[in-house]
Amino acid sequence: MKTLNDIALHRRSIRKYDSSRGLSREELETLVRFAQEAPSWKNQQTSRYHIVTSPETLAAARQCLGGSNPQKTEGAGALIITSFKHDIVGHTQGKPDNEAGNGWGWYDLGLQSAYLLLKAAELDIDTLVIGIRSAEQLRQLLSIPEDETIGAVIAVGHRVEDVQRPPRKPLDDILRFY
Repeated sequence: MKTLNDIALHRRSIRKYDSSRGLSREELETLVRFAQEAPSWKNQQTSRYHIVTSPETLAAARQCLGGSNPQKTEGAGALIITSFKHDIVGHTQGKPDNEAGNGWGWYDLGLQSAYLLLKAAELDIDTLVIGIRSAEQLRQLLSIPEDETIGAVIAVGHRVEDVQRPPRKPLDDILRFY
């Protein structure tokens, strides 16, 4: 049985996918169902997932990605566009509870995305988180409501080849005890 440590060490950001290996709706639902287990502000669960699987819409959605990301996502079986309903998490009666405001929506979405990535790795499904994208083009293409803030796009599929683990910074560079 894989431990959480095994899963985290195996997970990589994959930029080359095997187009001959698809994903089932059940697999994608399993990822989102597990993501829902992440904590959220007052358990409000404002994260949303827009999953693209049809070849035509995948091709159109890849054109909403910036830089070389359209090429890096070729062969992926799905693109998951993440979002959250804004002005709810971190707000009371429409007013921010502290200086972070909608930052708490981003925080909750990030937690859920991390859970999704780890579940995918456990199931030997590979991912790539993409932040360079046109939110407005994706919103138009998928009719994403205006009350949702679009987060990342997550490519989901199966790797063509293994990728080396990039080095991590020493703990002394990132950790402080007081």
